[in-house]
Amino acid sequence: MTEAKQKLGVLCSGRGTDLQSIIDAIGREEVDAEIAVVLTDKPEAFALQRAERAGIKAVCVNRKQYEDREPFEEALIEELEDAGVTLVVLAGFMRILTPVFVRHFAGRIMNIHPALLPSFPGAHAHRDVLAYGVKVSGCTVHFVDEGTDSGPIILQAAVPVLDGDTEETLGARVLEQEHIIYPQAIQLYCEGRLQVDGRHVRILD
Repeated sequence: MTEAKQKLGVLCSGRGTDLQSIIDAIGREEVDAEIAVVLTDKPEAFALQRAERAGIKAVCVNRKQYEDREPFEEALIEELEDAGVTLVVLAGFMRILTPVFVRHFAGRIMNIHPALLPSFPGAHAHRDVLAYGVKVSGCTVHFVDEGTDSGPIILQAAVPVLDGDTEETLGARVLEQEHIIYPQAIQLYCEGRLQVDGRHVRILD
């Protein structure tokens, strides 16, 4: 008897390009999972259209309709649980999740960050990278803990920072790598090959 596929719940706030990379990887059978639901916090998020085009359930849980974070996150949790989600995938979700949400899905939330963590956490990674003058940047897939971009690192990819780079040009090169390593990290999870030991994530053979 084959094991049930992991059911992904993908949270987005904007264009959904990382979502699209996961949809495409599943279509190529490179990720053995199904996307059970896509959630956005903004009704104008293009990620909703990407999901609908792919025949995936898409729901907007509009943050502006909730007075504070607790009922907003309760609504997110309810949608994820109703869809039977086993792995929460943050894909450009621009909200800091509270410990309540993180504990509910402890060890089952991934995020991708457009810098080489632990350097340059937060919402303005490309700007901060360029301001600091580093020569190499990249992206990081990590498990989410109760801090900001501080969870155990799963995969990273590096890109050079070029003279004359802008946030847009650097961001485009980093995004190409995001679209490669995020599906890879999800597949490793699906295969049961990620072992978390404190801060270390070991990839099992």
